[in-house]
Amino acid sequence: MTAAEGTRLARVRAGMEVARIDALLLSLGADLPWLTGYEAMPLERLTMLVIPLASEPLLVVPLLEEPRVPALTRELAGVRAWSEDEDPIELVAAALPDRRGSFAVSDRMWAAPLLALQDRLPGARWSPASTVTGPVRAVKDASEIAALEAAAASADRVAADLQSGAIPVGGRTERQVAADIGRRLVEEGHQRVNFAIVASGPNGASPHHEPTDRVIVAGDTVVCDFGGTLSLASGAGYCSDITRTLSVGEPTADVLVRYEALAASQAAGRATARAGVVASAVDAAARSVIDEAGFGARFVHRTGHGIGVEEHEDPYLVAGNPEVLVPGNAFSIEPGIYEPGRFGMRLEDIVVIDPDGTGRSINGADRSLVVVDP
Repeated sequence: MTAAEGTRLARVRAGMEVARIDALLLSLGADLPWLTGYEAMPLERLTMLVIPLASEPLLVVPLLEEPRVPALTRELAGVRAWSEDEDPIELVAAALPDRRGSFAVSDRMWAAPLLALQDRLPGARWSPASTVTGPVRAVKDASEIAALEAAAASADRVAADLQSGAIPVGGRTERQVAADIGRRLVEEGHQRVNFAIVASGPNGASPHHEPTDRVIVAGDTVVCDFGGTLSLASGAGYCSDITRTLSVGEPTADVLVRYEALAASQAAGRATARAGVVASAVDAAARSVIDEAGFGARFVHRTGHGIGVEEHEDPYLVAGNPEVLVPGNAFSIEPGIYEPGRFGMRLEDIVVIDPDGTGRSINGADRSLVVVDP
């Protein structure tokens, strides 16, 4: 077991004690690889790590998947491989300290095994695992920050290719540009492409637009939002997420005035992000700039989300979130302005809170509205 894994297990158990959770049940989702370095395949066969509050963890895993369990995971937990004629639900139930206890289950766990567990354990109380793991995962250690920095630097190089024209944009379809972005992310070290949004012209007004065969033409603004997972030598991979907006040919006055507000909004969010500030205050700082410029109704989403082994995790920079930012937090700051039927724009960096409490962007790609050739 690495020191980091041992510390994470201790922090998780401390959270379980505070939340009065008797056992944590981790299956599909990011919690399992984050804690153990093992990622369950999304099969109908059950994989589940049972973490009792006081006794040894046990990984219940299909027999045919048992060879994939790495040595680091075996140092953290016992392994019980089940064969096709065994009942894995009963194996999990038997590993629990009290069949009528309080259990927290993976947020991404499929419904069928959860319903089977609830049927087998009618006296149990259930809650999502994120009530325990979310606050722990939100505070990254030095190795996790280094992994996020490596992922961000890789994504920066792809953004620079877009801005320099090394990935051509004008005269090509959104799909073609998105495919090039994905290929370059892999070439720059990512093991997996999680998304590559390329939204041109009026499509840019849809924040989560899926790339189409629309040809990008002169006069378009193009929102390029992309990210992937860059895996460590062992354990879970960590995510990148960056957005830059391009202008194909010289932008119009309408685009320029909005982009000026957008860039000032993102700068205000970055300047506000530091230890001791509540998450909602970063959202308010970014939003107020766009509000004052007269485009507040066109900023239709939260200012940011946490990032780590998942693209979206705690903390969330959104109105009403009283969570106080602390060293080790990592999150996006990504205001946007969207004009339906006309164009859209977004500017996104990943920011970390350093040990001294200051906020620092780990993305360094040009934040200006870069003009590329039609």
